[in-house]
Amino acid sequence: MGRIKEISRKSAYRRKRNPVVYLICEGTETEIRYFKRFRSRGCHIDIIPIPSQYKAADRLVQKVRSTIGTNPYYPDEGDMIWCVFDRDENSDGSLQKAKQTAMREGYRLAYSNPSFELWFLLHFVNQKAEIADCQSVIRMLKQTGRLERYEKSQDVYDQLKPLQESAIRYAKERVRTLKEEKLEIICRQSNPVTTVADLVEYLNSRR
Repeated sequence: MGRIKEISRKSAYRRKRNPVVYLICEGTETEIRYFKRFRSRGCHIDIIPIPSQYKAADRLVQKVRSTIGTNPYYPDEGDMIWCVFDRDENSDGSLQKAKQTAMREGYRLAYSNPSFELWFLLHFVNQKAEIADCQSVIRMLKQTGRLERYEKSQDVYDQLKPLQESAIRYAKERVRTLKEEKLEIICRQSNPVTTVADLVEYLNSRR
């Protein structure tokens, strides 16, 4: 598995080092193609797909350090780790363990319920009603006037970019509503919800 070169603290202190954003993704296509487009001179993103045996939410978060391997991780110099995952078949117990580990270790979570494609859908509609599963989200996404020929292997960043501000607003409004209702965000019952907007805002701020 390819990795960036290790940067020693000695060399890091000799010159200005741009912080690294590590994205630990359960997906192998959709998320990776999308987030690659946020890379810039000032935003060093290392996207790491996780091995299949770690795709349960709690395992994904618990295995972050071993997944990163020997890559430099200096949170005191601005490095950040984001875990990007969907509801899938995760139980509420698994999701809560993932949240607790992330809070303890200082990681951030970009969680989507039911799937990452909900983030794409929010560029076109303020979705508030529950959606059964990923395939249902994709069917809605492929409606006329949206991403009619959408496939997971497509790069849809350019099509979505003009609508990004609306998607961020809709996503954050939904999270705020759930919090006001005292409902947990990282759980199965929060459908539909995504915190990908937080990650997108952060990446945009680093450009």
